Amino acid sequence: MARRIGKYTLQLPSRPVISGYAAVAGKKEGEGPLGTKFDYVYEDSGAGEKTWEKAESTIHGDAVRRAISKAGLTDEQINVIFAGDLLNQCIGTTFGIRETGIPFAGVYGACSTMALSMAMAAISVDGSVADTAVASTSSHFCSAEKQFRMPLEYGGQRTPTSQWTATASGATVISKGRAINESVETAFIDKIIIGRICDYGIKDANNMGAAMAPAACATISDFLRDTNTVPEDYDLILTGDLGAVGTSLLRELMIKQENIDISKVHKDCGLILFDITKQKDVGAGGSGCGCSGAVLCSEILPKIENGELKKVLFVGTGALMSSVSSLQNESIPAVAHGVLIKGGDAE
Repeated sequence: MARRIGKYTLQLPSRPVISGYAAVAGKKEGEGPLGTKFDYVYEDSGAGEKTWEKAESTIHGDAVRRAISKAGLTDEQINVIFAGDLLNQCIGTTFGIRETGIPFAGVYGACSTMALSMAMAAISVDGSVADTAVASTSSHFCSAEKQFRMPLEYGGQRTPTSQWTATASGATVISKGRAINESVETAFIDKIIIGRICDYGIKDANNMGAAMAPAACATISDFLRDTNTVPEDYDLILTGDLGAVGTSLLRELMIKQENIDISKVHKDCGLILFDITKQKDVGAGGSGCGCSGAVLCSEILPKIENGELKKVLFVGTGALMSSVSSLQNESIPAVAHGVLIKGGDAE
């Protein structure tokens, strides 16, 4: 049963295992640095569907099915799925998984949804509420731009601080016991931290990095204090998705507010998914729920399994805005949730 460490962090003694995972992505993502590492790349951003929303549902459902299959399981063996996305009422998720028949618990953390869903799934498995749970999320550039900013047909100029919402999905299967593939290191979830809402008054919907950086700073520093650790105790502190602007701000805040330098072990999913120096129009990097989900399931988890990484603090960051709140000139509150993933017998 989970026990609290410090003020915000939970230790999971049963060490729930990530027994399967998958990442699928769109064409632009497939042209980036991780292109060969995705389970599948959709060359058609419409995924053969009539609307962008249906396309996102197709992509999300695909990732979930692949993750379950790679775990050696069937839909009937999954006790619950924790999942969500950016769209109103999380329709990208619900219409993507409705045929599975798996009990569904919808979660919304904006771009932090992958970390939040994994945390919820791990707590359920650790507490014996479920033997096996799925955690997944998705996003689509066109469905997100349509909802949050402006019709794509408008052709508005993108600002330098804007990020490119990933057309992608990531899914993990979290279970009791060891992974199905005994030839690799077992990736397991050791600790989680549910973040606090931070609001620094940012109102620019095209500058998500600035809005989310303070939340990432709060969660990382809370976790380090609760666990009595320092950045050098980790192989990687992975945020998602701050992009170039948010990454710079996070590192500055960590030093100025907490006197902690994370720069040597910190990377951001938004800067891993795309090459902002070579790829056109990606601005300050990737964003969207699918960005961190796809990066985690294509790049990070394989490195844990092959022993290249032993301790990864995955911190998903989310801007808790809506199209309504932006039109009402509200500021953008943000949150960050953390999941400590370890490999093998790492302490």
